[in-house]
Amino acid sequence: MALWKEYPRKEQFSKEADQRERHLSLDKPPGRGAEQSEKAQSVIAADLTIEGKIEGAGHVRIAGRFKGDVRVHGDLTVESGAHVAGEIRADTILVGGEVHGNVHADSQVHLLESGTLIGDLKAGSLTVAAGSRMRGKVEFGWDGQETHPAGVGEEGGVQ
Repeated sequence: MALWKEYPRKEQFSKEADQRERHLSLDKPPGRGAEQSEKAQSVIAADLTIEGKIEGAGHVRIAGRFKGDVRVHGDLTVESGAHVAGEIRADTILVGGEVHGNVHADSQVHLLESGTLIGDLKAGSLTVAAGSRMRGKVEFGWDGQETHPAGVGEEGGVQ
């Protein structure tokens, strides 16, 4: 019985690594990794304060403070304790923190128990947890269809 373990030589490690890289590069189209085919997630950490604009494709998670507009083709999560001031547009929005500004979700908005929204909301569907707070106008479930109250025409006049 040996008291030591024999480790592979340095040359053996480099050969194995080269083989793995060649195998992985054959599985993916050039210039596109597996992680690029799925939307990436960006995080604004709890101890950060950022002012500006967020645009692009991918998922965004805000745990700190952000001032500015957010427009993403993906999901946006505003975590409990986070603060966002600005207009938000995303596919799905989860509000656990505080949002001051209008919110537009192509798919759905989830307002969690710890969530506060001060602004207008427009979404395909809305889920509101007991204890959450909101002040503003809400439109959901219309799938982009414009509606007019009974007796009001396109020009805004009464028929």
